[in-house]
Parts: sequence; structure tokens; C-alpha cells
Amino acid sequence: MLLGRSMNVTIVALSRDAEKRTKLKALGADFVFDLEDRNLAKSVSAAISLKKMHLAVDCVGGKRLSHIVTMLDYGGRISIVGRSAGPVPEFNTATLLFRRIRMGGISVGDYIPQAAQTAWREIVGRLETIGQRPQVDSIIPFEEVKKGFARLAQGLMGKVVVRVAG
Repeated sequence: MLLGRSMNVTIVALSRDAEKRTKLKALGADFVFDLEDRNLAKSVSAAISLKKMHLAVDCVGGKRLSHIVTMLDYGGRISIVGRSAGPVPEFNTATLLFRRIRMGGISVGDYIPQAAQTAWREIVGRLETIGQRPQVDSIIPFEEVKKGFARLAQGLMGKVVVRVAG
């Protein structure tokens, strides 16, 4: 979300959790909605002046992915960076084809160390332009990495950083 803010785009954030919605608003989201809202697409459309979204970043996946895709404009893009809600149970791929929507994913493990460092420097640089830093939930030593995964499973906001000695 902060990267979007650094690019001066309208940010629409979604969360089922009321506390997280409050934090998302405090972090700079222009609009924040409950993901479980039955009228989500209409609410989002009304908030952004009846325009469609050009880009969606989905960190959760699951049954709501198809709803997010329907809010994208013709030629829109969706980037999937997580699937903590599990697989998408039903999804009509014709939605992508007929509206020329591009869907892609990312796996941090695919980056070689040099490329990861370059990407990280760009992210941090963009955040610095708006006076922000990456959102870190906690820093744990490598020996306690299982605790870090347990913390991630709690649905936190921010990253768990693993400190590697050396």
C-alpha cells in the first residue's frame, strides 16, 4: 500500500478485520472496505467515482479473488503475492480473456540475491520519498524461524524479519 502511495495512486484496501481496516486507513489508504461486504463492488465503484480499478494486488487469494477481478477495468492487472485464504474454489477464466485482464504472481524465492537486493533498494527508495519505512511486525533470530511462521499465521500487519547471524 505504501508503494502505491509513493506512486501517487488511489488506494483501495480490503480487510475482514475492523482493527486492520483502521490501521490501513492510518497507513494512507484512500478508501477501506470490509471484504465480506455483499455490495463490495458497488461500494468500491461509488467511492472511486464509478471508475474501475487498473491494478489489484491480492495478498490473500481464496474465494474472494473472483470478486476482486470483477472490479478491474478492461485491460486491468492483478498481481497475486499470497494465498493464505487457500485456493480459488470457482473462477471463470473467460472474465480474464474477454476483458483482457492480465494476472501474474510473484515468488520471492525466485529472485537471485543480487536481484532481490536491487528490488529492495528500489522499494526502500520509493518509501523514503514519502517519509515512510517498510512495515515490520517483528524481528526474530534465525533459530526461532518457526515462531516467525506462527506469527505470520496470526494474520499480522507488517513483515516478520528473520535476523541471520554473520
